[in-house]
Amino acid sequence: MKILFLLFPLILLLVQGAAGNRVLCKRRGGYCTVGICRPPATPVGRCTPYHVCCLR
Repeated sequence: MKILFLLFPLILLLVQGAAGNRVLCKRRGGYCTVGICRPPATPVGRCTPYHVCCLR
């Protein structure tokens, strides 16, 4: 039962970090997509480990 108290903050930090990257991508004028960016878009960062931030 004690491990739940340790896992809960870790999960919250992971979720918060992923959301912040998406917001940052949107602020730059980009969008998040799975895998690679389609031309003419260029990759400018990562939203999550599986999503790339693409800029048109």
